[in-house]
Parts: sequence; structure tokens; C-alpha cells
Amino acid sequence: MTDTPTHCPYCALQCGMTLGGASAAPGPGRRRRPALRVTPREDVPANQGGLCQKGWTSAELLTVPDRLTTPLMRARRGAPLEPCAWDRALDRIAAEVRRLRDAHGHDAVAVFGGGGLTNEKAYQVGKFARIALRTSQIDYNGRFCMSSAAAAVGRAFGLDRGLPGPITDLARADAILLAGGNVAETMPPFMRHVSAMRSAGGAFVVVDPRRTATARQADLHLQPAPGTDLALANGMLHLALTEGLVDEEYIAARTSGFAAVRTVVNAYWPARVERITGVPVPHMREAVRLLARGRRSYVLTARGAEQHARGVDTVTAFINLALALGLPGREGAGYGCLTGQGNGQGGREHGQKADQLPGYRGIDDPAARAHVAGVWGVDPAVLPGPGRSAYELLSALGAADGPKMLLLFGSNPVVSAPRSAAVEERLDALDFLVAADFVLSETAARADVVLPTAQWAEESGTMTNLEGRVLRRRRAVPPPPGVRTDLEIIAALARRLDAPGAWSADPAEVFDELRAASAGGPADYSGITYERIEREGGVFWPCPSPDHPGTPRPFLDRFATPDGRARFIPVEHTGAAEDVDAEYPVRLTTGRVLAQYQSGAQTRRVRPLAEAAPEPFVEIHPDLAGRLGIDDGADVRVTSRRGAATVRARLTDEIRHDTVFMPFHWAGEGRANLLTNPALDPVSRMPEFKVCAVRLEPVAASGRPPGDGAAAGPDADRASVIDEPGAAREPSGASR
Repeated sequence: MTDTPTHCPYCALQCGMTLGGASAAPGPGRRRRPALRVTPREDVPANQGGLCQKGWTSAELLTVPDRLTTPLMRARRGAPLEPCAWDRALDRIAAEVRRLRDAHGHDAVAVFGGGGLTNEKAYQVGKFARIALRTSQIDYNGRFCMSSAAAAVGRAFGLDRGLPGPITDLARADAILLAGGNVAETMPPFMRHVSAMRSAGGAFVVVDPRRTATARQADLHLQPAPGTDLALANGMLHLALTEGLVDEEYIAARTSGFAAVRTVVNAYWPARVERITGVPVPHMREAVRLLARGRRSYVLTARGAEQHARGVDTVTAFINLALALGLPGREGAGYGCLTGQGNGQGGREHGQKADQLPGYRGIDDPAARAHVAGVWGVDPAVLPGPGRSAYELLSALGAADGPKMLLLFGSNPVVSAPRSAAVEERLDALDFLVAADFVLSETAARADVVLPTAQWAEESGTMTNLEGRVLRRRRAVPPPPGVRTDLEIIAALARRLDAPGAWSADPAEVFDELRAASAGGPADYSGITYERIEREGGVFWPCPSPDHPGTPRPFLDRFATPDGRARFIPVEHTGAAEDVDAEYPVRLTTGRVLAQYQSGAQTRRVRPLAEAAPEPFVEIHPDLAGRLGIDDGADVRVTSRRGAATVRARLTDEIRHDTVFMPFHWAGEGRANLLTNPALDPVSRMPEFKVCAVRLEPVAASGRPPGDGAAAGPDADRASVIDEPGAAREPSGASR
């Protein structure tokens, strides 16, 4: 077969790779399809020839033994899922939509999308919800990922772009502060840019309650208690003021609102912030001095700072620090947020969010409604208004005033949503559940109809990486017989529902429509074409015309606010929504590991990844474990106010004495999201994944539940996973 240049199916780094001909015959029990050879690409700036273990093994996703190749349907609730023909499955779905819509109104049917969908699919899912279903009830799992940073960046700069410039700018920085990110495990190739910076004399500062693989490579590690990042950022700004490190000229020329922030941070004197966070004052002072020592420094945030009930304010505090130092809007400097999911940036720009239309337009903006309705060929009046955010939507399923039917694309909320046992109950309360997936994930296993979908290398489209660079994903092989793409599924359902307008299943045609719908919006793709992406290796949005060069650095001349100035916004530390007490005396924080990705529906099925990270665990400091009588490798029950999980103990001195850590990639009794707190940020509606109160108890050997997700193969737990890459030259997965 011809070599196909494309991009990894996992994280937002979107590492470049080439898929080539068969490197080996399929193993025993594998479907008889050629095994593709993965080769990293040197011409993609994000990874520059590196891949992580997930990237190296990504082609194995195409031949997992339990892959679905025919629709499945239940004859009735409680009956088993059985194979059926496509027409029968699609006819049944359309009939249920009509029945429930006639009985309960348009909002009786809901849609839940995913941050891993291509731009074309994200756009078409939003269009389908608004004019085929005419429902306001649509959101997506990116609400659990980027929403707090997006809201904070939008209100400070007027435009939500993940990084303020190309990722290669990082290598020339004087310093980088990364708050709440473990990129050495979640996107390892990112670290080559950090390493280049350090080799040239730059400093790397990491803020994390754990001494992660990333923190071990830092010049300075700040280790705050979970939920105290906002106080830390305010305290660092206080130190910048008292030590004369703020850029007063920049503040006067390019910002507004600093006086109110100055007043607030006056109350965050160093000793107070040390008491709140546990970070020693000398460490805070050193971090500020490192950032301020040159004009080319970055403040970056990731999920650890964002997934809180005050996540928007926490990100805002770090933006305030960056603005006070004069960083945003300078070439080779600024504030940035690290997008997580593969299309986390593009997936939130084109209509999957409850409050947005394509082009990052507000759904309640009359001009935006008129423009998009014109592209779609409908009256603006038929477009619904804003709907429920992700967790609120999941919580309303099956309720008296909530949706009675859900169509799910590219998501597995049974594993990924907070307080997931309650989410299971709501899914079971639905009249009808439809899941489009490539395997029978934990959520798909509860569905009334499951539609088998094509995988990343079997379809074309575009992705927008963490830089805001629009990239081509190219089809290397056809899907297996019986499998359809999401665009084909949406088009078939739209025709059955007599939806107005055009419903193409051709990604190129859908992208052309997306370009028209986005024209004039904040995320304007109208000047981007497949041909330009091919020719230029990707195009940065906004790009409003074919002769526009794209916008790799959007804030150099002015910010996207009405007056062109960045906004300082005063924010106060209030602590986590749930504090520790005598009954639940330990803080739990959650996150990822190198060999797994998101809910695990994909990576847990890839044998090398399942062998590298076979089961969930809880990291505990030896001092805490000693007080609780917990041995390394022993079974531990971790209990919060929402549920209990049983996992193995992993003792390490690289975590705080008062904090434990659990990764969230596994299903079953070791599911971290059985415990997490769904307290929502008032602006972004992001749940507080990163901190809740728990207690730990040793479990007798006889009390351990059966292992879940430890194997990958025909007899493995039929779980669910998602995606993510990093850096390494060899298939071992080690960093180069």
C-alpha cells in the first residue's frame, strides 16, 4: 500500500506519523486485515520525529479482537444486544426520535459528542442536533477538559486559543511555568521543546502536588495542596509587586483593570500563601524571579489547575500573573493552556457545546444565528437556544423535565464523568440510548442500539491541534465491511428525519460548509482548504480569506477585546468545594498515566499498553500508609461521599503526605470517577475532578473484587478507553 502521512489519534499534540504497508501478519484471533507500520514524521513541528508508546502502537486499534462490525440492537429493554442490519437499526432510531419528540417536545432527544471527533464530525453533530432534531440538549466531553481555560482566556484576551504561538517558540523561552500538567506522561514529545529550552539556559518550573515525571525534569517544583493553585498564583503576583518585577509600562499600554487586581493580591502576603498552599516562600520567590528574568517566558496551565469548581478563576489568576510580567502579546512569550483531547481545540469551535454555533459564535447572538441559519438554509427562529452543560445534561437524562433519548458520539461517560455511578443510573433511566462506537465500551454496553464506526486511519478529515494549527487526517485503509463513518451515520439519520439542507458524508464537502458557517466568526476557517493544509503543513486560524497567511500569533498587535487591551480580573481563593474532615481526612486528586488514555476504551485494548499499565492504583505517601496500616501492593478501599473504589496501593514519597492520587482510565470497581465531586464551576460548568475528600482503608485479601481491565484480548473486560500521545524514538515508549 502507499505510505499515508497523517497524525496520531490521541492527544492534542497531534504528532505526525506515516502509515505504511503491512509489517506483520495479524496475530491469532485478529481480524484478517493488514497490520499497518507506524513511522514518526520529522516534518511536523509538534513532535519532530518523536512518538510515545501510544503513538507507536496506535495502528493496533484497528484490529482489536472485539471490534464491532455490525450494528447491535435490543428488541426491548432488558433483552440482549443482537446483530441487525443497518437499515433496521437506523429506522428504529428515527422512529424513536419521532415518538419521543411527539410526546415530549424537541428537547426530549439529546446529543453528547466528543473532543476526539474531527472538525467535520464535530460540526455535523452540532448541525444535526440543531436542525435535524431541533434540540437545545447538546454538549460534549470537552466540557470536562478545556472549558475552564477557554472561558478564562476568552474573558481576558477576547479569543480562546490554546497556545499563543507555534509550539517551537517554547524552545527559545527564558522560562516556562507549567501549572497542573504532567506532559512527560500525557504528551511526551512536548518535552523535547522544554528540553531544548533548558539546554539553552532556560528554566522550567512545575506546579503539581505530585513529583511527576514532568516535575522530576524541572529546575523548580512547587508542590501545593490540591485546590490551592489560585492562592499560589495570587501570592506569586504579590511577590512580583513587592520585588518590583511587574512591567508597569506594558500594563499601562496593553491592559486594563490592574488596579483592582493589585488591591486583591495585597492580601496574599507570602506567609499567608505558604500556610494555604504548603509551598515555601523561598520557592515562590524563586519561581517569580525565574519568570521575570527575561522577556520571553511562558505561563502554561493544564487540567490540574483547571478541573476545579473555581477553575476559571484559577486560570485567571495565572493569566493575571503573566500579564503583570508583560508576557502575553509578545512574540515568544505569553500565557497558554494545554489542550488535552486530540481535537480539543477544534472540537469546541464548531457547535458541539451547548452555547455555541460554528466559528466559536454564541448561540444567543442574533447575528450569529442569522449567519449560520443562512448557511444551513433554515429560518433562524428554528435554531434552539442554549442547553444544559455536559454534567447537567447527563444528570437530567430520564428525569421528568429531562431528555428521554440520548445519541452518543465519541464519548464514554460511564468511565469519564464525575460521580459516575449516578451517571449510570441516569443512562438506565432513558427510554432509548444510541451509541456510535468502534467497540462495546462501558457506555455502549448499556445502549439500545450500537452503531459500529470507522476509526481514525479509516476516514479523512481535519484536526486542530493545541497550537490552533488545522491539520489533515488522511485515510490510509478502508473500514472493515459493515462499518460506517460518523458522517455517513449522521447523513442517513438526517434523511430519515426529513432534515432540511444538505447532509453530505464526504468530509471535504462538509469542511467546505464548515468554512462558510465559520466565516466572520472568532474561529474563522473560511480561508483554509484541504489543498492549503497539504501545501503548507497546516494552517493557523483565524484565516478569513484564501490569501490570508493564517494567524500563528494572534495577540501581537492587539487583543481580541473591544478596546484591544487584555483584561485583568480580580479573583479570590475560596478553596475546594469539598474540604477534608474527620470522616474523610485525605485529599484525592486524579490524572493520567503514560500508557493509557482518557477512559481507556482504546488503549486498554492494545496489548503492549495494557501490559505496561494493567490496572488502577492509588499512590500514597509511605508516612500516610504507615499510619493507616497499608502495605505497598495491598488492596485499599478509597471512599468518598459519592462512592467507593477498590485498588492496589502504590507507596511513593513523590506525593504529599496529605494527598493520594488515582488515574481514571479504568472501569469497574477501580473507577476513580466513582469518587469525584461533580461540583461545577459557575462560569464554565467544569466539574471538580482534581480534588475531593476521601478516606482509605486496607482490604483483606478475600475482599478484593475481580481484576478489571488488566488484559487486552477476546476475553478481556469489554471496557472503554479514549486517546493520547507523547515522545520517544523507539517502540519502548521511553523519551528520546
